[in-house]
Amino acid sequence: MTIRVFVVEDLGRMRSLFKELFAQLEDVSVVAAAATEAEARLWLDEHPRGWDLAIVDLILEEGSGMGVISKCKASPQPGKIVVFSSYATPGMRQHCLRLGADAVFDKTDSSQFVAYCVDEVDRLSAMRR
Repeated sequence: MTIRVFVVEDLGRMRSLFKELFAQLEDVSVVAAAATEAEARLWLDEHPRGWDLAIVDLILEEGSGMGVISKCKASPQPGKIVVFSSYATPGMRQHCLRLGADAVFDKTDSSQFVAYCVDEVDRLSAMRR
């Protein structure tokens, strides 16, 4: 069964990098990408059980990733929520975790972020076997 990844990131280059990263993993698919909070909320409303892993940036073209975290957490069957942002200060990290994020990474910690995502995909895949 395919692990479904939802990407919320305003930079097109980063969205492309996420798609490339997840395309390298077996049984993983980026099912949607949003650049704004409104786009993300709309997609989540239309696909309440349509994702297993959400990658969320905090600063978006419009709105905030914090609103997306809350919306993801309110889904009927929430998956894992991972924040990947240049603004992952210690205080922001704690706030995101309180909102329901499962992990928070600064974009300078890309290797730790990738390792976490690979481990999470492996864990989700093993649960579905």
